[in-house]
Amino acid sequence: MISIGTSGWRYPEWRDGFYRGVPQRLWLSHLAAQMDTIEINSSFYRLQPASNYRKWVAETPPDFVFAVKGPKLITHVKRLRHIEDPLKTFTESLALGPKQGPIIWQLPPSLRFDRATIQDFLAALPQGRHALEPRHESFRTDAYFDLLHAHNVAHVVSDAPTFPCIEAVTADFAYLRLHGHDELYISSYDDEQLDEWAGKIHEWNRDTYVYFDNTMHGAAPRNALSLMARSTSATRREASPGRPPRRRDRPA
Repeated sequence: MISIGTSGWRYPEWRDGFYRGVPQRLWLSHLAAQMDTIEINSSFYRLQPASNYRKWVAETPPDFVFAVKGPKLITHVKRLRHIEDPLKTFTESLALGPKQGPIIWQLPPSLRFDRATIQDFLAALPQGRHALEPRHESFRTDAYFDLLHAHNVAHVVSDAPTFPCIEAVTADFAYLRLHGHDELYISSYDDEQLDEWAGKIHEWNRDTYVYFDNTMHGAAPRNALSLMARSTSATRREASPGRPPRRRDRPA
């Protein structure tokens, strides 16, 4: 299963491009008709009521998947320490049902790797798929990778010009965020770059979630659709004659 989408969907910059002629109230359903996943960003900034999640579920197809960004209260304010109460409040607010995919935890760039802190945080996470996106070079260490392996938590492979791209697959699924290779949140990926990432995804050979975060000038949806086309072509080539492509089953 390869799920490809964008990081968020509420971008006025997309109004005259991807959303041309589409009322704002239909932006999510318009995107969901063309992609099979999206990353919810608003949950990072403030606690979302369960009614919001139920609304988004109703606006998307049955097999759509939402990744959810963990709150900055946990990652940036408390810096992964003493997080039991806010973690419980956050996870209990989620009302996505079978459409819930991984929860992504984006760490602040100033947060260095500390084995005890990461170990305690991973141990506190509830059941389900979780992905961790560090933004400090100190996480490029086997001690970090070993902890993720032990808890089946995915390291987020992040492509960006301002923080390290640490390529490591640490769980039974992979998670990739493409923030813009040359200009953060801006630059578009060209054909050669998309081919390179498509090849890496194929080599990982496991369920993979991919989100384009180069949203500011509207490149994200274009790039997502281009990578989806490459993924579909690769799946068709992989299938032997007379044998259908692998099913895109959702994780249990």
